[in-house]
Amino acid sequence: MQENIFENRIYYRTNKFKPDKLTLVFIHGVSGSSSAWLPYEKIFDNKYNILTYDIRGHGLSKKYPNYEDYEIKNFATDFHDLLNYLNIQKFVLISNSFGGLVALEYLKLYPETVLANIFTSPEIYINKGFMAKIIRPVMKVLTETISLFPYNSKPRGRVDYKKYIGSTDWSIGRNLADIRNTGLRAHFYTLRQSFNKNQEYNLEKINVPTLIMHGEKDSMVPLKNAIKMSKKIKNSEFVKIPNIDHNTAHNAVKIMSENIEAFLEKNRNMLE
Repeated sequence: MQENIFENRIYYRTNKFKPDKLTLVFIHGVSGSSSAWLPYEKIFDNKYNILTYDIRGHGLSKKYPNYEDYEIKNFATDFHDLLNYLNIQKFVLISNSFGGLVALEYLKLYPETVLANIFTSPEIYINKGFMAKIIRPVMKVLTETISLFPYNSKPRGRVDYKKYIGSTDWSIGRNLADIRNTGLRAHFYTLRQSFNKNQEYNLEKINVPTLIMHGEKDSMVPLKNAIKMSKKIKNSEFVKIPNIDHNTAHNAVKIMSENIEAFLEKNRNMLE
């Protein structure tokens, strides 16, 4: 895989693209980075074109000072700019956790470019309901407090998730590593976007093959949310991953990669 930085703001990784191969593009979640997809790069490298990247404020991508900089539309714009730069016109979109919200925002703007969707542990519907009403004001106060502290624009790097295989949703060690790697500002500014009550998903308008995978024991985004999402998307498949929580990308590499491959093979005629 080759490493690059686009316009000094987006870090990305690609293998050697070949015109006869299907392209897979991966988007990670809050406080993660492209390092979350390293096992999948190795698994799919020989068969597909691969693009992974660090979303804004994360990994080696550019950090921004203001809360408004982390609105989901800005993540989608970054993604679109990177795809244009690399001349990627059609691809399969694979997203994890918060990355699912970026993917859904992108799909609203540029649906014609996506051949198929694969959502893993999507952060869906957590902006609804009683808990969201409690969390929103707390997050507002927290981010406004953080904004009073000096802004550090320096990217910090990426977490080696091999050290945290088997860690749970509330693993102190892994969560501290994530936050330390991303920084409080980017972490909480991004996380607050997940609870934006005005966020619309437009699920009914998605008309390409879609696979949704979700951990049975997810304590951050309830399993029922992902099931509801699946029912709203035409031509979608749902896979419940047994005994796994929100950390499907790290803790369920084998079952996730097998289901991704099976899904792509099943829909190959539509993807070519």
